[in-house]
Amino acid sequence: MSDQRPERPSEVVELRGHVIDSRLLGQVLDEVMERGADYEIVRFDVGKRHEDPSYVALRVEVDEPEELVALLERLQSYGANPATDEDATLLAIERDGVLPEGFYSTTNLPTRIRIERRWVDVANPEMDCAVVYDPQTSTARTVPMDDTRVGMQVVAGVGGVRVTPRQKPRVDDSGTTFEFMTSEISSEKPQVLLVERVAQGMRDAKVAGQKVLWVAGPALVHTGSVEPTCALIRAGYMDVLFAGNALATHDIEGNLFGTSLGVSLSHGIPTEHGHEHHVRAINRIRQCGSIQAAVDNGTLTGGIMWHVVTYSVDYVLAASVRDDGPLPEVIRDVIAAQGEMRKRIPEVGFALMVATLLHSVATGNMLPAHVPLVCVDINPASVTKLVDRGSVQSAGIVTDVGLFLLQLAHRLAPDELADLRADTATFEPGTTEAAEG
Repeated sequence: MSDQRPERPSEVVELRGHVIDSRLLGQVLDEVMERGADYEIVRFDVGKRHEDPSYVALRVEVDEPEELVALLERLQSYGANPATDEDATLLAIERDGVLPEGFYSTTNLPTRIRIERRWVDVANPEMDCAVVYDPQTSTARTVPMDDTRVGMQVVAGVGGVRVTPRQKPRVDDSGTTFEFMTSEISSEKPQVLLVERVAQGMRDAKVAGQKVLWVAGPALVHTGSVEPTCALIRAGYMDVLFAGNALATHDIEGNLFGTSLGVSLSHGIPTEHGHEHHVRAINRIRQCGSIQAAVDNGTLTGGIMWHVVTYSVDYVLAASVRDDGPLPEVIRDVIAAQGEMRKRIPEVGFALMVATLLHSVATGNMLPAHVPLVCVDINPASVTKLVDRGSVQSAGIVTDVGLFLLQLAHRLAPDELADLRADTATFEPGTTEAAEG
């Protein structure tokens, strides 16, 4: 009887680039060990100079073929590609909105597929989509599952697919690496430095002719952040806004009634019949026909949405199941809202997400990995959720949103803020300016 052990399923994967500086190698090995797989480093070429890339060839071994497929798919999300030399497998869709079993599920990293021994770039990298190849144009792009149609050719498996991992963050003229997260997210970090880096990222996007995207929740109103936000809009640092019914409603409530959720923005106490203010605000805008019409006829005279309309900020308001009203511009079909958001992604060069978990995760899923993404929230769990969902480029700042935006406005729009201080920022109904002490 032979005592030779049966050969276990294995595959060699490759990592190229700044795999040590970017911690990619450590992440890949952690993933291998957490899944109970074995590994062997078969080749390791370390770059000799700071700018030189490194190369790692890693053999991974598991017990079952299904486990190997799952592991390879996961490792590829880090940029570890199978070392095989083969074309991608294409399968035809047989039913609208239904992908064939074994389809390749995308990451938000730059991706290429090999077709007839030629590498083709995949346009619009976005996570959790399919890769569709068009033989007529010899092009490839990501397509959400719901948008796939019969006859489309989609990539299956990881063979013939290459993703490029994120490289070491760039170094600015002062020698400081433009990176926010080098440890676990914590509130115990130098906030002034982080705010300045966010400000610089927004400046860089504008200089490059790219758009600054805000993803915002109603806490901008609750925390007294209306005026700093408006100052940044006036200074040109908001090009696109993704939000829900709540942000727009409570901002408009603040302008019409001086309250947010019935609580006075000037005194911080509930007002009589204040719980009705948000639905009365919605109703008044519905009487006008739209937020734009309310601005035009003088019903709405200040606040974030007044500035958004007046300064031509492109915006998408997406509905949720808990919405009252909603406001006329709110898109009630969430898949349609997702589509409108997706249309605006290609021109975005910087994304700032403040105090909104679900909208932040949704937007993070759409953004390619090269777009800097900063999430600001008082709750550390909200900040870490983006990384957990796969938005590898996200950076987190745990702090009070109101104070953060005031500091950001002082750096980017000091002339718009005048002498406004953190302890005097209040919002009065029917005005566009904050009260000053």
